[in-house]
Amino acid sequence: MKNKINGIHHITVLASDPQKNYDFYTGILGLRLVKKTVNFDAPDVYHFYYGNETGEPGTILTFFPFPDARKGKKGTGETTAVALSIPQNSLDYWMSYFAEKAVDFNGPQKKFGRPYISLLDPDGLIIELVPDETADKLEGWSNGEIDKKHSIRKFFGATFNLQKIIPTENLLNEIMGIEYDKTDGSYKRYIIGSAENKARIDIIEFSSGQKSISGAGSVHHIAWRAENETEQMMWKTKITEAGLLPTQIIDRQYFRSIYFREPGGILFEIATDDPGFLIDEDLANLGNELKLPTQYESKRKQIEMSLMPLKTKFN
Repeated sequence: MKNKINGIHHITVLASDPQKNYDFYTGILGLRLVKKTVNFDAPDVYHFYYGNETGEPGTILTFFPFPDARKGKKGTGETTAVALSIPQNSLDYWMSYFAEKAVDFNGPQKKFGRPYISLLDPDGLIIELVPDETADKLEGWSNGEIDKKHSIRKFFGATFNLQKIIPTENLLNEIMGIEYDKTDGSYKRYIIGSAENKARIDIIEFSSGQKSISGAGSVHHIAWRAENETEQMMWKTKITEAGLLPTQIIDRQYFRSIYFREPGGILFEIATDDPGFLIDEDLANLGNELKLPTQYESKRKQIEMSLMPLKTKFN
């Protein structure tokens, strides 16, 4: 039984136009659409899962694209940036690639002594690409345009913007086993997981900042890894004993989830590694068909008619 969270499982973001979202994450960033399904709570809205070739935990960036969603307003109580790992010698490749594609980006800049570049997705989410020595050890995947040896590998980490950081730091360190690493200016870095699962959580305190307003481009939640339901139940107990209020275990088809709100206002999830995304599609066809939760299968025709048509490599 582990007493430390072993990495980021996935990060889920709100979006607006489904086609622009798909084109950016598969076409510009070269991620694989590993699952096309619907929001469990709003089945007339897509739920896209992007990741590496097999959709392993630690690589999955997911989106709820509400076509008419207003843009979110950046502020405290939210995850403000998502960082993705690229191989150590790949930064120049990505800068040249973005220049060729006329994609605006900032940098290179440095944080904690490490160079990175950043760009905005179609809804204003900050995406950072960071050279990472652990990325060199992981297999790349190519969309046919991105050079496989330079492709995005996994999460490097995420940035939390909070009005008060101490209660969140106590949760991360004392309950979840996420260890403090170092400070760089106004940022404090925590390390989660080890080896290829290693990721970083950067926390910035902005005591006079306005609270964020959720909308397109806002991170909805960040999910942490649990190997299985036994480990997940252990975390549920620890979180409850810490005075927080986790939900019951919810079946999300590709993993099991519990949710709770951390003291700074960010929605946390703990998700199981199993059963994964290969339970209803083979590897070659991941992301090909619209997959529906069992309870919505009888309404497939109605749901398909309500969803905005999506142009993908499969159609």
